Amino acid sequence: MRRRTISVFLSLMLCLSLLSACGTTTDVPTNGSNRDIAFEETQQEESAEGSDSTTSENGESASDPESGKDDSVSDKAQPSQPEQNANENSLSAEAPAFSLSSIAEYTDKPYVAVNGNVPYFTESELTDQSYEYYSDLDALGRCGTACASIGQDLMPTESRGSIGMVKPTGWHTVRYDDLVDGKYLYNRCHLIGFQLTGENANTKNLITGTRYLNIEGMLPFENMVADYVKENGNHVMYRVTPIFEGDNLLANGVLMEGYSVEDKGAGICYCVYAYNVQPGVEIDYATGDSRRADSSNTAQTPSTVEPALAQEPDDSASPSNPSTRNDTAQADYILNANTKKFHYPTCSSVKDMKDENKQEFHGTRNEVIAIGYSPCGRCKP
Repeated sequence: MRRRTISVFLSLMLCLSLLSACGTTTDVPTNGSNRDIAFEETQQEESAEGSDSTTSENGESASDPESGKDDSVSDKAQPSQPEQNANENSLSAEAPAFSLSSIAEYTDKPYVAVNGNVPYFTESELTDQSYEYYSDLDALGRCGTACASIGQDLMPTESRGSIGMVKPTGWHTVRYDDLVDGKYLYNRCHLIGFQLTGENANTKNLITGTRYLNIEGMLPFENMVADYVKENGNHVMYRVTPIFEGDNLLANGVLMEGYSVEDKGAGICYCVYAYNVQPGVEIDYATGDSRRADSSNTAQTPSTVEPALAQEPDDSASPSNPSTRNDTAQADYILNANTKKFHYPTCSSVKDMKDENKQEFHGTRNEVIAIGYSPCGRCKP
């Protein structure tokens, strides 16, 4: 009887001890089955939560709250990019094989032909589906290759806004009133011009470039491609790669490639290197600092006033030289009623026009501009 009483007493004590242990918080083991169970439950909960959202073909949730928030991504819906073979480099990710050492020093021309003026596109990169791609900025904040298949559906339908808030690498607000048309040395240069894709304040698409690079080097090719696409409705493969030497913050220049797809390069086919220089100005490409070429000790004083929009000219404007152009001379022009461009009759763009868009005009350059037309970027009337 006594042994039985002791046994009952011990049993009660054991129960009380177990109850006390159940009220104590303990750490989850870092190994063993408990962690695996917890992970499986989390997966099941996430799966259940995601079952109400629409999932795209690539597995990304269409209701992703972060989509479209990056200021360097286009506001427009991005068209599907062409399929790529797994063993081939994607056009959107790879810059063409190119070496700055193969380029001659700048003399007096804004650009020079590269690779026999034949672009580096491979057959698999050519597509008649419109799309655009902008490389991520590198560790120094510099732009990489930007490329697109330019079609009419990518072109802007709204006016261009301000881009003054963007400060690309190497940026300095500095002016040389007597050396630079527009006074300010640097422009925010679109790798792919606004008139082609409507991309504006996209940090992945803007580099620090001289006024000379922007207007004399890049703009003629942007205008040529824009005119061709508007007049023909075809697509142009378009790729621009800024060329930085080492860790320089300012690009030495840009490699520009263009190729019309549907007519296999008959309309557009070029591969050029445009120099990021400004005649009369010496530039330190490591930092973007500059000084007059005829003054070894005096650097230009930076401007304290940010230039107005005139610093970044409208991409649809043509390069001009008032000292050599006669705006009041009578001449024959061909007008494109669709693109609102005017051309010399001998311009290669004229033969690409549809008959219903073609109009003849005789008068002065100022008169044709006054009725709403702008000069062709190819023949530059």
